[in-house]
Amino acid sequence: MELPRINLKNKKPKFVINIRNLIYGLVAILLLNTNLGSAQTVSKIAAGYSHSLFLKSDGSLWGMGANGSGQLGDGSVNNTNRPRQIVATNVTAITGGASHSLLLKSNGSLWAMGANGYGQLGNDTFSSTNNPVQIVATNATAIAAGDSHSLFLKADGSLWAMGANSSGQLGDGSLNNTNRPEQIVATNVIAIAAGSYHSLFIKSDGSLWAMGLNASGQLGDGTQANTNRPVQIVATNVTAIAAGDSHSLFLKSDGSLWAMGLNIYGQLGDGTSIPFTNQPEQIVASNVTAIAAGSSHSLFLKSDGSLWAMGANDYGQLGDGTSGAFNKTNAPEKILSSGAVAISGGQEHSLLLKNDGSLWVAGDNSVGQLGDGTFNSTNRFEQILSVSSPMSNLLAIRLLNDGRVGLSYAGTAGSNYALERTFSLSPVNWIPQTTNPADTSGMLLLTNTPVSATNNFWRIRSVP
Repeated sequence: MELPRINLKNKKPKFVINIRNLIYGLVAILLLNTNLGSAQTVSKIAAGYSHSLFLKSDGSLWGMGANGSGQLGDGSVNNTNRPRQIVATNVTAITGGASHSLLLKSNGSLWAMGANGYGQLGNDTFSSTNNPVQIVATNATAIAAGDSHSLFLKADGSLWAMGANSSGQLGDGSLNNTNRPEQIVATNVIAIAAGSYHSLFIKSDGSLWAMGLNASGQLGDGTQANTNRPVQIVATNVTAIAAGDSHSLFLKSDGSLWAMGLNIYGQLGDGTSIPFTNQPEQIVASNVTAIAAGSSHSLFLKSDGSLWAMGANDYGQLGDGTSGAFNKTNAPEKILSSGAVAISGGQEHSLLLKNDGSLWVAGDNSVGQLGDGTFNSTNRFEQILSVSSPMSNLLAIRLLNDGRVGLSYAGTAGSNYALERTFSLSPVNWIPQTTNPADTSGMLLLTNTPVSATNNFWRIRSVP
């Protein structure tokens, strides 16, 4: 969690007065953030193209980031760089597309909000909405959102679709858009995933099926021909799927990770520079438990709770401490050694859920999709919401004899924190100063802070 920045360019008498005022202001803000983060743990996450959604354990839905089409569903079209509560209770599943979002409630109802120019909301109109509207009253069990199309499953195993269909991504045998749910498969579908213009699903026998755009081989059927009907790709043992812009990932029951499609950014993670592959290739042999596909990057988890990433990294979406077009990687890179339980990839940002219910983010933040209160991108995962004790996140400030400032920060025991400095907020350039774990009481002592005569801005944030 990013703390308010402290400007330490002041003369000593005025500086002492400002510090006294800052103590009260900072503690009030920190307590407010603690209430936001600790009332309930985060239970599920979903990244749209440039917006982010998450659920808390009380069933409330929260969102941040791009909202120009109403995709956050908060009744406005204003972007936000802080999490906003959208629905208070009973939400069980979420997904985000380019500019629309879907959610399920505990009664099996399906709701949608955001852009609707292609009918992707399925509410029998082509009008966007900035509030959730009910699409299906009961029996919806799973959802997936592509660029401008949507998929959902019902309790009977049937697959339904609506929205854009120019590449056959709905799989109904046509290339016609539809603004109402249309049944595609009658039974036995157990999992779905939507890429930008293609769709994937798994049947109960473990078979993998695909339809839609295939220019980069993302369907994995050995061709580059689009299809408007589902085609079978792998016969058995598929357990999980993920679809990016033009690539696809899937897991088998033995824990192996497979990939196909576009690879110019290394998003397949096969260690090569081949531009694409139209057949599934094995990337990791075993122990993979979860997968996520961003626009041009990929994430996966292993059974030890480690997080791995590969592909494009222009904005730091891999979370490895680097960023830029030349810092992409075509082989899986370990980002976090343990504690990861869920992942989601947006266009150029990533979300991570840890086993303590804390939410972490990395990558592009130009419209506030990271939810950290800034519009600054980050190339390392930073914590947005945490599980905190009642006495955590308290900051004490004092002026030291030599003119430096001493900060005492009560964090969460065992968590890691970083002290960072920037000489300007426009542009901002956060430079790590120190990172050390809080002791068993959660106390973190940071005294390597600046003299008051220098122009510095400082922040404390959580790091993996």
